[in-house]
Amino acid sequence: MVNRPVNARLKNRLLLLLTALLFSTGGMAIKACSLGSWQVASFRSGVAALAVFALLPAARKGLSWRVVPVAAAYAATLVLFVTATKLTTAANAIFLQSTAPLYVLVLGLVLLHERIRRTDLVFAAAVGTGLALFVAARQGALATAPDPGRGDLLALLSGVAWALTIVGLRWLGRRSDGSGAIATVALGNVIACLIALPAALPVPATRWTDWLVIAYLGLVQIGLAYYCLTRAIGHVPAFEATTLLLLEPALNPVWVWMVLGERPAALALGGGAVILSATLVHTWNESRKAV
Repeated sequence: MVNRPVNARLKNRLLLLLTALLFSTGGMAIKACSLGSWQVASFRSGVAALAVFALLPAARKGLSWRVVPVAAAYAATLVLFVTATKLTTAANAIFLQSTAPLYVLVLGLVLLHERIRRTDLVFAAAVGTGLALFVAARQGALATAPDPGRGDLLALLSGVAWALTIVGLRWLGRRSDGSGAIATVALGNVIACLIALPAALPVPATRWTDWLVIAYLGLVQIGLAYYCLTRAIGHVPAFEATTLLLLEPALNPVWVWMVLGERPAALALGGGAVILSATLVHTWNESRKAV
């Protein structure tokens, strides 16, 4: 008979795998919806906010004035990512957003007074190499990526916004019991919904399947994913959790290729591989120091 601790460890890791799997379907669902980027961003976040508030009581408990600026940064991340995904390939959108740790190094130094170490500079150089590959790729327009140049720029900005969110969550973590993080997710989705709503109206004639996609994005891809994440993240070592969650950017372009036939440029995939590998190695190195 398998003992309970083993069952609990397996359960938590499976929950993180499910979290990464759900997050990774965002690019495919956003592209599959015929609604415009403003409609998807607003309605997705509106549904997600309701789901997070309903599923996670900590979202209501953690609300305070300190959460507002961090939630605003997260809202910008959400809107920019949806818009970028509509304009460029899903691979470019998720991999360019994954450059956020590069900006965290600078923001952490300026805002939180965290020092930059030699290993951080090596990591920054690796991420910079990945970015250079994206610049060299020069992705052409596709049916599912009509304006890759502008989309790539918005994806980079979503990485900056995500970096601000991460730094803000670190700041909140120094001053709260941890409920501020999930409150940030809930309030950030409310702000994203309201910011995008004026541009989302009036709503054009749509297919009923588009509303199913919106419901999926809000209830499942965000709501259920964060429910799984909050249940498991505190019970899995940081490096292992990061490794499991890196499945999200790895799988995101795979779903879009399988469902919509979108093929990103080879150099862009190479740049994404460099960025993800650098993140994995950097996290592993940090986890060893923490032991």
